[in-house]
Amino acid sequence: MIKAISYWSMKHGLAGSHPIDDALASAKEAGFDGLELCVGVEGVLTPNSTQSECEAIRRQIDDSGVVVQTMANGMSWALNPVSNDETVRQQALQLNKAALERAAWLGVEACLYVPGVVKSPIYPGELVRYDRAMQRCREAVTSLLETAEEVGVDLCLENVWNGMFYSPIELIEFIDSFGSDRLGVYFDVGNCLGYQQHPPHWIELLGDRIKRVHIKGYKENFGWQGSYSFCDLGEGDVPWEEVAQALRNIGYDKTLIAEMMPWDETLLARTSSVMDRLFEFEASKSRD
Repeated sequence: MIKAISYWSMKHGLAGSHPIDDALASAKEAGFDGLELCVGVEGVLTPNSTQSECEAIRRQIDDSGVVVQTMANGMSWALNPVSNDETVRQQALQLNKAALERAAWLGVEACLYVPGVVKSPIYPGELVRYDRAMQRCREAVTSLLETAEEVGVDLCLENVWNGMFYSPIELIEFIDSFGSDRLGVYFDVGNCLGYQQHPPHWIELLGDRIKRVHIKGYKENFGWQGSYSFCDLGEGDVPWEEVAQALRNIGYDKTLIAEMMPWDETLLARTSSVMDRLFEFEASKSRD
């Protein structure tokens, strides 16, 4: 596996304004082998970025020696692909198609896609009836897959707190129904616990449908006034040893991207150190 960090974990990453050359340098300095780019409606990388701008970024990547194989995309939170408003759905579709095109120009292999929002504790908004959301999701993915296959980028649906795909079985049936090697899962280990699920079981069931992996810490305090929080890797309730073994068991050897927020001055260094311990990255390097 390739140890990587999200652009969103950089100081100005969530705002989309952190210079990409600085993000590459910061990732390398902290001991990461890879960086995940992030596209947004504003910032240094958007659906309006030109081909020449993307190719310039690719040259920065190649010069840095840092692996960049993926791009995350959070635009579905603001423009819901399964919205009750058809205009919003069309806007979301066009933005996500443009994101896939930019991913190809950037030379990345996979693009994260939030497939829509029924209801979410993270971004409160309109309520969408589940059956309608699933039908609209199918229509959107059908259209996006045409673009993904044309430009040669994997379209990866994330399991995220969006009120959809609560079960790995449901996700498997949806993915398999398209019969496309370009469609897969962007599996987020930490998000599973918010569904009251066991991440290693999802990994075992999804198998090679998992095209990319995000990791984050998560802990929950159950009670009459229960609460949850995302936390540092190695803390909280994620069964990391079982997760690491499950990923090895399915032969996963691609990018393992820490999506850690909010930024602080020691975030990258301590995340890198914990990943070495949890996934034996340093031991792997010494064997190489």
